[in-house]
Amino acid sequence: MLDSTKPVIAPGATSIATLLEAGERQLANTSPSARLDTEVLLCHCLRQPHSYLRAWPERHPDLPQTEEFQRMLALRSQGHPVAYLLGLREFWSREFIVTPDVLIPRPDSELLVELSLAGLARDRSAKILDLGTGSGILAITLAAERPLSTVLACDNSSPALAVAERNAERLAVDNVRFVVSDWFAQVPERDFDLILSNPPYIAAEDPHLQQGDVRFEPRSALVSQKQGLSDIESIAEQAGRHLKPGGRLLVEHGYDQTAPVQAIFDNHGYRAVATHRDLAGNPRVTSGLWQPL
Repeated sequence: MLDSTKPVIAPGATSIATLLEAGERQLANTSPSARLDTEVLLCHCLRQPHSYLRAWPERHPDLPQTEEFQRMLALRSQGHPVAYLLGLREFWSREFIVTPDVLIPRPDSELLVELSLAGLARDRSAKILDLGTGSGILAITLAAERPLSTVLACDNSSPALAVAERNAERLAVDNVRFVVSDWFAQVPERDFDLILSNPPYIAAEDPHLQQGDVRFEPRSALVSQKQGLSDIESIAEQAGRHLKPGGRLLVEHGYDQTAPVQAIFDNHGYRAVATHRDLAGNPRVTSGLWQPL
């Protein structure tokens, strides 16, 4: 069996076409998207768009580019996520910096943005709170899409917030600020129009934690106690004290957590509780309105 951790690129055989073929073979046993991963990594090393690979298959990259490509292939063959190798991941048509200090942005979380924007008028200001912001994808996207609004983004990880601040600066978004806070601990503000969160919601014993990219992501951003529901319950219990009447709470959760999450929302006094499906058709976000009696 091919040892996928060892380079299979022969010295001198360094045309783009050859590198792609060799890279795909090297990743065949460890990546479900070996060809795509190979192409993405080679484009990164060449500092060229994807079309370059098709246009110039006979060209020979220089030695430093080839060596960088081999190094990245070796790491990918060990399971390291492509996003961490590149240091970037696209979300809502923007490129965000990502490091092992933050979760890798996923398309599922764009549902949080869609639902948030649907309730935020373009021509009015709103107060928005993003809990557990990580790389800042949600807070920065909402701030950019609704520039009249003010966004507060919190995380209990200082390294994660450093990544988020870099993303805000890189994307020239200045109506968002960042605070180190364990959920609401350092959030004195009230009367938010919207509170949203993609909190940890995976149970500690979930076998998926030993598979794929999540093996390399920060466990504290993935795992929650009480079968993955502890942090969701904490957020729902406290959010009402920070929302204005009629304000919304949006929380991402696992596809199999709809019933318990809806029960948490109901038990803490939210109205019009509903669960929304992601692009794959899975229940992914539960929303509720804060209407105190």
